[in-house]
Amino acid sequence: MTKLLIVDDSALMRKYLREIFEAESAFTIATARNGQDALAQIGSFNPDVVTLDVNMPEMDGITCLAEIMTSAPRPVVMVSSITRKGAEVTLEALKLGAVDFVEKPGGTVSLNIDSIRGHIVATVKAAARAKPRRARGLVDRVRHAAEQAAQPRPLSASENASGLVLVGVSTGGPRTLEDILPELPQDFRYPVIVAQHMPSAFTASFAARLDTICRVKVVEVTGPMPLKPGHVYIGRGDADVVVESRLGRPVVNTVKLDAQYLWHPSVERLVKSAMGVLDPRALLAVQLTGMGNDGAPAMTELRRLGGRTIAEHESTAIVFGMPAELIRLGGADRILPSDRIADQLITWSK
Repeated sequence: MTKLLIVDDSALMRKYLREIFEAESAFTIATARNGQDALAQIGSFNPDVVTLDVNMPEMDGITCLAEIMTSAPRPVVMVSSITRKGAEVTLEALKLGAVDFVEKPGGTVSLNIDSIRGHIVATVKAAARAKPRRARGLVDRVRHAAEQAAQPRPLSASENASGLVLVGVSTGGPRTLEDILPELPQDFRYPVIVAQHMPSAFTASFAARLDTICRVKVVEVTGPMPLKPGHVYIGRGDADVVVESRLGRPVVNTVKLDAQYLWHPSVERLVKSAMGVLDPRALLAVQLTGMGNDGAPAMTELRRLGGRTIAEHESTAIVFGMPAELIRLGGADRILPSDRIADQLITWSK
């Protein structure tokens, strides 16, 4: 049995969430009403996984999460309202070490939480198997962001790109991307397109946060954009991101969801679209942490056609699902921990 601690300010929400997980017959459940109560419960109940509300009195979710990941790391799933402020706070939580998040579909007290029953159960089950990571030091993060922001942007941004990097990532992705993208130099020769499974309420804030800590320029894809070296393009949530040809030049664009793909933005659709526009030998593909197999078949075909691929190593993958599937299919040229992926991309781009 998986020991689950549900932390929420609302007694009604705690009741609804308990009922959802009790129906699974796979959880032993305890509840807490705020961050201080949660820390006490962690000491006595010792949960395997925690769902943590963001907005709570006495001790909010972010403060509680920082304490958990510093003193007693374990998988945490944030439960967040879908607002701009909620998105920014949730992204901060992912940076501090939360495995994933679930959106409350109806605000702080979500009376229709049952509408996401399947999603929240699957997310918590996956998180329970994930490897928690300790919070990064605040001083180190602020110093690193300031150093990166002080770097000039690439002067070669208008030049044509000779290749393209495609990145697929899901659960645990924001933290992992922050291990990789800031290490790319300002003159990195290839554009980078990222298909991160994430709702549209979060991708704009996510791109903006990455832009503050990277030497390359990071933007959200909201329409057709030319592909430029030294740029990272984050696919908009609740849509798919693809490579298209316009006037004989490759562009990145956001398009409506295609029901044949299960996850969005779809990694599989991104890689297939890029192979349809560019020589596969000019493509580099990276499969990072996440549940499922999105992108693994297309990246395997890319490797067969002469492209080069990387699967994140199990030692750093928060959820070793998508990379494991790429490895299983024989589609990985390299199997690397996240802290070595940027160096490999730089080497290949040269």
